[in-house]
Amino acid sequence: MEPAQSSAPRDLAAQAEAFLFVEGGSMAKKALAGKLHIEPHVLDGILDELTTRFAGRGVTLIRTETEVSLAVAPAVSSVIESAYIEDKEVGDAGLEVLAIILYRGASTKSRIDYIRGVNTSSTIRTLLARGLIERTSNPSDSREYLYRPTTELLAHLGLTRVEDLPNYDKIAATLTDFSTGSGSASGGEEPFNDSHGRNTDGHHTHPDDLAGGDQASA
Repeated sequence: MEPAQSSAPRDLAAQAEAFLFVEGGSMAKKALAGKLHIEPHVLDGILDELTTRFAGRGVTLIRTETEVSLAVAPAVSSVIESAYIEDKEVGDAGLEVLAIILYRGASTKSRIDYIRGVNTSSTIRTLLARGLIERTSNPSDSREYLYRPTTELLAHLGLTRVEDLPNYDKIAATLTDFSTGSGSASGGEEPFNDSHGRNTDGHHTHPDDLAGGDQASA
């Protein structure tokens, strides 16, 4: 009997594709690595191989910092979208928030509020409900969440990575400079909350309270 052979990268790529197909949506990278019985840091090479195999096909691979998903390839996305994908109109406010999260990366609500100059509670709630952004714990501050783009958002935009966005490096650098440069010592978030957790009109607020609407800050 021939000795068992170890899985080659292409074999693992095929297995990864099968797991993603069965999942039918986005899958945590950590979970996929576990199903493939590999260390998480090995997964990126497997996904690179799978991306190469999808070249010229109707499906592609979409990756965020934490998730991976099969999606319609950008070359045919407009055709599929016009026939099947529901309208995801989110208005100007939603587009602004999405742009911040896409170009700046994972952001807290207070950071988004500071960049936009308004309270973005209702907009964030809408984007969460439509599956365009996800909320994750913030390892730097347990009082706030981080908001990240979902694989569904990237698929809707016809992208496989956020780095494929137009002028990504330039805009990302500009947003980072704006939100961490000429503001306050804590990144310019004081216009929305003082040291006691009150906003400028004296009411107590929580950074991730999604009950209110988008209002101009004082």
